[in-house]
Amino acid sequence: MIDHSPLLSPPPGALPLPVRPDAGRFLVLLAVFICAACGLVYELELVALASYLIGDSVTQASVVLSVMVFAMGVGSLLAKHLRCRAAFGFGVLELALAAIGGGSAMVLYASFAWLGESHTALVAFSLAIGVLIGAEIPLLMSLIQRISRRDAEGTVADLFAADYVGALVGGLAFPFLLLPWLGQITSGLLTGAVNAVAGGLLVLGLFRRELTARSRRWLLVANGLVLLLLGTAAVLVDDFERAAREAVYGDRVRVAVQTDVQEVVLTGEGSEPPDIFLDGRLRVSGHDEYRYHEALVHPAMLGPHARVLILGGGDGLAAREVLRYADVDSVTVVELDPGLVDLARTDPALSELNDHAYGDPRVRVVHEDAFAWLRDPGRAVPGAYDVVIADLPDPGSTEGAKFYSQEFYGLVAGILAPEGRLVVHAGPLEGRGETYWTVESTLRAAGYGTSPYRVGPESTDGAEAGGELNEHFDALGAESAPEDWGLLLASPGRSPHLDLPPDAPALRSLTREVLAADAKATTSTRLTGMPPSTLVHPRYE
Repeated sequence: MIDHSPLLSPPPGALPLPVRPDAGRFLVLLAVFICAACGLVYELELVALASYLIGDSVTQASVVLSVMVFAMGVGSLLAKHLRCRAAFGFGVLELALAAIGGGSAMVLYASFAWLGESHTALVAFSLAIGVLIGAEIPLLMSLIQRISRRDAEGTVADLFAADYVGALVGGLAFPFLLLPWLGQITSGLLTGAVNAVAGGLLVLGLFRRELTARSRRWLLVANGLVLLLLGTAAVLVDDFERAAREAVYGDRVRVAVQTDVQEVVLTGEGSEPPDIFLDGRLRVSGHDEYRYHEALVHPAMLGPHARVLILGGGDGLAAREVLRYADVDSVTVVELDPGLVDLARTDPALSELNDHAYGDPRVRVVHEDAFAWLRDPGRAVPGAYDVVIADLPDPGSTEGAKFYSQEFYGLVAGILAPEGRLVVHAGPLEGRGETYWTVESTLRAAGYGTSPYRVGPESTDGAEAGGELNEHFDALGAESAPEDWGLLLASPGRSPHLDLPPDAPALRSLTREVLAADAKATTSTRLTGMPPSTLVHPRYE
């Protein structure tokens, strides 16, 4: 008499399998692990691409996560109707998830490039992917119970453990492997392919006896079509990205580089100065940038200015203005993105625009986050700098808010010489006065006296130049040039005198009279009672 051990044969009511029950249980848990990893990659891709295309990463993350979690609950409820055909339902589910999740980044980018709007697509993908992910666990629970109906509590624990570990792996793989190596679109396509293969192998391999011959043929053909679709998209992704860039920037794209930090695009034709876009947003207008950089740098150079620190400014344009003073001994540029600095050093048009600033022996570059660098007492030496120029991301962006906090300005005060000055780009004053005056309030809370001013088309090149500038960027399909640039000159414990240095070089747009008029116009817009911004309570919208 042969003793059939329960480890070698399924208990009564269990599904006959081509492998031992323990092996079948392991394969289901492996599928849970892979599907969870893929699901989290889809989720992070939506957050990352939405933050890049729309901005405000906190808002986009909140939208994606809240909508997706809600949709997962809906998916769990809907999965009850598929339990009678769990294997076939799971196969169809994974095919849909592979196609929708894998192609989500490409469609979202296409929506932004050709339709100029991606909010609707973001919510739609969050809902669809959430519903599909939410239906996975109930169906997998049904499948694993068909292998063995013992120890239901342990089965639930194993399923959720595999799900959470898979989410961990997917969450780490996306920023450290997939995104830097493959980029957002190809990462999504590859993840979709893995999802389709994992689901197809589980259903067509382990649970094939539960499927009719027609269902097996249908799933096999559908898997092949989805993989063919994803593979074709992966082959064409470079052509797609070029076409999408042309839709966004027009046919004037000269250079497009995805650095480890951001996408850098230079546009321009022939010998004209390049425009610089960072992550899809206009940062520098080549034919107009001198107005901003002259106003940013030269008022801060009134007084001792032998040692200058530039926070940000990887394009080298602020450094160009600083280096026009012969008595500047050293310029330290703290820029997170080495790719931007390398482009500013080597691209012919951009290096000509910055007057080959990075070739000057007085310039030293540090590739580090400005906040982290200022916190390091070994590098940010107290009293080391006469002038600090904060040429950083806009205060209205979530990623830039920490550079406009009371804590950040306190760190800057520690490295300023006794008569040192800090100049801050505080975003446009026109239409965003609350943000500008919040920066000013934050500086005062950190112990600075301030001298507000701005520069704009009306006070320099005239309204006609401003109109031409906006037409220039409208032609690109990009955001218009700002109405003005709001700036703040500050010193610890006192309000610095706002003027140009006696030894200032010849400037193209800025004069003492213009500077005084701009300062008066800026002060007339003052908003009082603005609370300062801190790391734990950012005040910028």
